[in-house]
Amino acid sequence: MKPDIGNWFEDLESGEVFEVVALDELHQTVEVQYLDGTVGEMDREYWMARSLAPAAAPEDAHAAYGLTAREQDPDSAGSVPELLSPLDNLEGESFAGTDENPF
Repeated sequence: MKPDIGNWFEDLESGEVFEVVALDELHQTVEVQYLDGTVGEMDREYWMARSLAPAAAPEDAHAAYGLTAREQDPDSAGSVPELLSPLDNLEGESFAGTDENPF
């Protein structure tokens, strides 16, 4: 079974459900993220040896990030919390030679 970024799979032996989050063609590895937020990596040979089946994305696919499916769905009742990156609160500094301060 070919790993594609964004696809969900279930390991039929362990019952673990995970999403493919990255592929490293150079090192022939597949990076996956489990429902608890844990990230793992496996080589392609190990990937091919596993008993995997395509799986639908779980209802609470981002539960490890502290969000429920209801909080993620803008059509759900109630207010949706605004998700901000910590980088949104940083202010850049002006350095000589940058676009902000060309002198």
